[in-house]
Amino acid sequence: MIAKSIRVVRYGKGPGYASPLDAFNNGPREELLYVVCVRPNKNKQDYLATVDVDSKSATYGQVIHRTYTGVTGDELHHSGWNVCSSCHDNAALKRDLLIMPGLHSCNVYAVDVGTDPRKPRLHKVIDGSKMRSFNCSFPHTTHCLATGEIMISTMGDENENGKGDFVLIDSKTLEVTGTWTKGKNHAKFGYDFWYQPYHDVMISSEWGTPKYFKSGFHAEDISDPERYGTKLNVYKWSTRELQQVIDLGSEGCAPLEIRFLHDPKSAQGFVGCAVQANVYRFYKTAEGTWKADKVIDIPAKKVFKDGVESELNGLISDILLSLDDKYLYFSCWLHGDVYQYDISNPEHPKLISRVHLGGKVASEGLKILDKEELKNSEKPITVKGKILQGGPQMLQLSLDGKRLYVSSSLYSPWDKQVYPKMAEEGGWLVKLDVDTVNGGMKLDPDFLVDFGAEPDGPALPHEMRYPGGDCTSDIWLTDD
Repeated sequence: MIAKSIRVVRYGKGPGYASPLDAFNNGPREELLYVVCVRPNKNKQDYLATVDVDSKSATYGQVIHRTYTGVTGDELHHSGWNVCSSCHDNAALKRDLLIMPGLHSCNVYAVDVGTDPRKPRLHKVIDGSKMRSFNCSFPHTTHCLATGEIMISTMGDENENGKGDFVLIDSKTLEVTGTWTKGKNHAKFGYDFWYQPYHDVMISSEWGTPKYFKSGFHAEDISDPERYGTKLNVYKWSTRELQQVIDLGSEGCAPLEIRFLHDPKSAQGFVGCAVQANVYRFYKTAEGTWKADKVIDIPAKKVFKDGVESELNGLISDILLSLDDKYLYFSCWLHGDVYQYDISNPEHPKLISRVHLGGKVASEGLKILDKEELKNSEKPITVKGKILQGGPQMLQLSLDGKRLYVSSSLYSPWDKQVYPKMAEEGGWLVKLDVDTVNGGMKLDPDFLVDFGAEPDGPALPHEMRYPGGDCTSDIWLTDD
């Protein structure tokens, strides 16, 4: 966890919090949750759902507002902010715009959440042609920078071939100003990124080639180095140049969500690798280079269907760290499990808790050989009378670490292929209550947002944000 001897001094009263522990200890309890929703019916518009998570409210656990994009075919996915805690020393700035890129359209939506947080409204649309004009497509992760810029990672070139890059947007004018990367070397693939200026570094991860994965999951593509990535890309933050590439190999295929420890002086973090369901710890060596070691391995489950035996991998789809750097959480979308690990010793994470929330075994009636696993996986999970079709996907943790929200959609083409019943009936959002002292998680049986009951038809919920920032949107700097 964050060492008590390290003092992060941020005197400003700008957006966010002075430090991760300031957010952890003094941040307010969440009352609203902004949830990106994709429509399985591509003739209908994606939207941002505002969910009431104030337990004292009459509309607790309900969608109270929907902000539509105005067009079809966006495939909204992740979201971020115009400014965040990296700008905390600038009192002139205000966190009031949620930035939502569309994977397929390349449109970028700036949503005004400041005027009326309970009723966000569309502020500006940046047409996808602007991004493509810089030979970028499939925008993914949005982070704000201390410079007053917004940076969005991209996964493809204008023709949706694999290409890792980063688009810059002026946070005041909301105009695309160019790309971030300098130098001759570029990442082969893109996905997520996290920067740590104290160590003059940014590290990005890889998924694969958009024009292939957008049509669904194809097992034969996994071993094709032209279609799936296995690398972490290490950039020198001050010069924007790619300096080192760490190949995780087949065990690290599709390294997705990447998280440095929140302590802005930390020189280590974790990345979840989807295909083989492994977690790697990356860290700075004594020589100043970066290295990665596998520290968590979720084994495949042996399953039977119609007399045929096969192996079912977990597919780690999201990971996050508590703001005190004590716990690591991740979801296995295919197995249907959410894990909690104690990372007080980051080199040796310790399993503390696991909660089962659906998955392929329960949804398809698969049989498992391992009796212990069978007890945990064979029965469908029901919350408030609804069977949870699909599996746990995106995660969002409360600032104090006591509540973990879980949504079910990964990416609509894959949702339809892997969990067709969820895509047909709509996804869900549930909550796990967390013991932050001793560890442990428990499903709240009284909290459910059923996106199959939406007034204009089913929706698929993906990433979640709080109005004031959270443990996956905000990055902290240090003055010393």
